[in-house]
Amino acid sequence: MTTPLRIDIVSDVMCPWCIIGYSQLAQALEATGTAHEIHWHPFELNPDMPAEGQNLREHLAEKYGSTPAQSAQNRAQLMALGAELGFVINFSDDTRMHNTFNAHQLLHWAETQGRKHDLKQALFAAHFTDGRNLSDDAVLVAVAGEIGLDRAEALTVLQDQRFAGDVRKVQKFWTDQGIRGVPAMVFDRKHLVTGAQGVENYTQILRQLAQDPA
Repeated sequence: MTTPLRIDIVSDVMCPWCIIGYSQLAQALEATGTAHEIHWHPFELNPDMPAEGQNLREHLAEKYGSTPAQSAQNRAQLMALGAELGFVINFSDDTRMHNTFNAHQLLHWAETQGRKHDLKQALFAAHFTDGRNLSDDAVLVAVAGEIGLDRAEALTVLQDQRFAGDVRKVQKFWTDQGIRGVPAMVFDRKHLVTGAQGVENYTQILRQLAQDPA
């Protein structure tokens, strides 16, 4: 493959399967030596989530009808998968879901700095590893600063909401393409793969694309 493989990933930083799927893909990319470029795109799992967020167990019970036992089993599975992939996921009884619209705006701004991928990874870690509140602007600004982005500008971006319209347009584009769940990955602008597929499956996909891009 003479040009880098374009991979568009539609995701939300609240989505555990998004970081699991990306981590699996990253291992497959490394194993195959695939030249690539990642483009992250916004999706909100819970666009109506209030600013204060919601306890994760309560949220899952309300949204999916999950029992406490099912919720505990799912969390244990995700933590084990994360550990296998070298990404630490810490769930507790106090873990909360948060509104991520401002996080997506900050990511949009980070893209103008060439740092969107770095901020995305930092936000995943802030939420899943460290349990930080990503609906708190002060936390978002702190995370941006920790990877070397300008804190004052990050705060201004969140205060004036200058990228709100842009983020909404991108969200609408992907929902108009039929994306209703994440992670959703589009390889070479043509091949849609949804969910976390596992390292082996991503490896097969990458090898097939390298042999026959069409």
